[in-house]
Amino acid sequence: MSNFADAPKGWNPSNTEAIAKSQQLTLTQDHWNIVEALQSYFSTHDKTEVNRRELTDALEERFHTKGGMKYLYKLLPRGPISQGCALAGISNPAGNVDYSFGSVV
Repeated sequence: MSNFADAPKGWNPSNTEAIAKSQQLTLTQDHWNIVEALQSYFSTHDKTEVNRRELTDALEERFHTKGGMKYLYKLLPRGPISQGCALAGISNPAGNVDYSFGSVV
């Protein structure tokens, strides 16, 4: 498991495990890598002004070698941003409310 240096205050892996269990999701190292990537992204961006499109592009770039968004949707079928932010202990960016697709414009 990663070190989660950029985790939001009050977040801990136990919370993520409980959320995953409630969503019938079995966490793997790949899931933890996504959690860490989201926490890292949000630690360097103003949380109130995170652009959903830029976040999607950042995730696509970060996980490009594994298949990009297709890979992320396989791991997080409720949406890499929606479900990923929930697991990472981060509020979803504005305009990101449709859990069936992970985002809505």
